Amino acid sequence: MWQPEAHWERLPSGMGASTLGVWRDGDMVVKRLVAPVDEDPVPPYAVGWWRRQADVAASGVVEATPGLRGPVLVRLEEDADGLTFWYAAVAPEPLPGPFVAQALGRFAGADLGEHAWLCRDQLGQRIAATERRGGWTTLARTTVADLADRLWQRRGHFLTAVAELPQVAQHGDPVPANLLGRDGDAVLAIDWSNLGTGPVGADLGYWSLSAREEFDVLLEAYVAGLPDGVATIEQARLGAQVTAVYTALSRADWALARAAEGSGALAAKYRHPSVAPYLKALQRQFPQLEALI
Repeated sequence: MWQPEAHWERLPSGMGASTLGVWRDGDMVVKRLVAPVDEDPVPPYAVGWWRRQADVAASGVVEATPGLRGPVLVRLEEDADGLTFWYAAVAPEPLPGPFVAQALGRFAGADLGEHAWLCRDQLGQRIAATERRGGWTTLARTTVADLADRLWQRRGHFLTAVAELPQVAQHGDPVPANLLGRDGDAVLAIDWSNLGTGPVGADLGYWSLSAREEFDVLLEAYVAGLPDGVATIEQARLGAQVTAVYTALSRADWALARAAEGSGALAAKYRHPSVAPYLKALQRQFPQLEALI
């Protein structure tokens, strides 16, 4: 069985279904993905396609893309249990929200080519997964129940609306932990497990959940980065609003549902460290939520 070396330093990482961990080994960063076991297989375009990072690395498709690009892959090894990546280590640095937003706009103009493993309809797939769990059932027990219910009932309308927007390249998970620093005039990004295509503005919507700046400031920067003729500001606004609102509501419901498993009143858990960040992100999206209502 694969094991990290004893001298490796474990690094914080998003623990997705396939991610075993990330370590520092001198001037290298090592990431280990494990192959799924006893699970129903998913198609390569699905959100849960566990090999996508290897497919991206092997293709070199994001090595020189505008706006965002990937780190230097030094080595990739595959065995019966999974995949191990070695990347050149990069010192992370904080990035201004508008700089990232403009970079995401520039990346939207990238040509990713035709690959079966590119993720498609990410938001639709995530909403479908929520449907299988019964919807936003925990939010129905909170003060946003009515607003959440109205948006849940209109999910088909909004998914159709964003499907009709220009479909562009998207990173799929632009959060601060995945955006390490500057690479010239671009952002050096990691974790390309959701790389694919989606509605214009979608990456901006995801980024707005983490950025400190107001939505309209980020939208202006994103549109400034879009290549001419890709989309209008209103198209980008709609894609970002729908993505941000439905993602924020889904994340808040997920966090509350986990907290609700314990004893005590649900309202008493709003400030718990595992819940509060998701509720705060949802609160910041109220202007976008009201715009969709």
